Amino acid sequence: MPSAAAKKTVSDFDYPFADTPNPGQAIEVAPGVHWLRQHLPFALEHINVWCLENSPGPVLVDTGVRGEPTQRNWLAVLETLALPAPSRLLVTHMHPDHAGSAGWICEHFGIRLAMTRTEYLMCRVLAADFAPPPPLAVEFFHAAGFGSDDIERYKKLFGGFGKACDTLPATYDRLVDGQQLQIGGADWEVVVGRGHSPEHACLYNAAANVVIAGDQILPTISSNVSVWPTEPSANPLREWLQSCRALIGRLPEDVLVLPSHGKPFVGAHRRLQALIHEHEQGLARLLDHCREPRRAVDVFPALFRSDPGTANLTLATGESIAHLNYLQAEGAIHSWLDVGGRRWYQKT
Repeated sequence: MPSAAAKKTVSDFDYPFADTPNPGQAIEVAPGVHWLRQHLPFALEHINVWCLENSPGPVLVDTGVRGEPTQRNWLAVLETLALPAPSRLLVTHMHPDHAGSAGWICEHFGIRLAMTRTEYLMCRVLAADFAPPPPLAVEFFHAAGFGSDDIERYKKLFGGFGKACDTLPATYDRLVDGQQLQIGGADWEVVVGRGHSPEHACLYNAAANVVIAGDQILPTISSNVSVWPTEPSANPLREWLQSCRALIGRLPEDVLVLPSHGKPFVGAHRRLQALIHEHEQGLARLLDHCREPRRAVDVFPALFRSDPGTANLTLATGESIAHLNYLQAEGAIHSWLDVGGRRWYQKT
């Protein structure tokens, strides 16, 4: 979900490709690197996925959500490219738009899945959540300020993660930070970022000066960085900011960034610095906003340019708590529970 700070406009970066891939088609963005898109049934509308030429067969990166439309598009694109059957699937991180069809792809083509360990295990755990939410999860959002209607809506939507994901294969190949993968005769380095998800894998080809950035570097929106009921005291925003700074040191400014949403662009350092600045501004506004006691749902005006509404309430609340947890870890604010189980935050 985009945050409140001003975003980079299209003119701020170099977008080398004017067109985007149509369904069933692909665009070659670097030698042997093909860009295609999968439709998403929610606000982002699309995810960019990638096909890397390789012997004995191409390596696919990310999948789209589960379902027949995604499957048809993969088959159509591979037929159009006239490449051999895929030989491997790499998934940047666990979210359903990236991993949702991983089970089908691996089973259909008889290939292995590669992910970082934390992403693989978390995806399997979250995809199994079809039962009503546990009481502690309900308490988490009650404490954040959800009303009774909001709680009921959350209960009805719980389990959506699993509905958007095929069952992952029972075995996988682990990706680790700094690992070198041989794909198409080139070295692709695994570069891990954290915060948006726990162990997000980017893939950097230094020779071609290309990075498949997943959701770690997006050109026009800031990736959601949230706290969830499973780890209510987490500080993912600290990890996100640390990762953005680390990526500035590991990637050149003129690298071609292949993001999961939006168009490929050049200007990695400027974008990463803008993301850091955006969150720092949000933290400053939030700290000022908390001169008076606030609940998580009360701080949206400090962080978001518009009212998130009911559709984005859970994401906005998770991101707000991430910022509040960051400030609390820094000693800038403190929090307490009132007798009704609501959590309040105030500047120290």
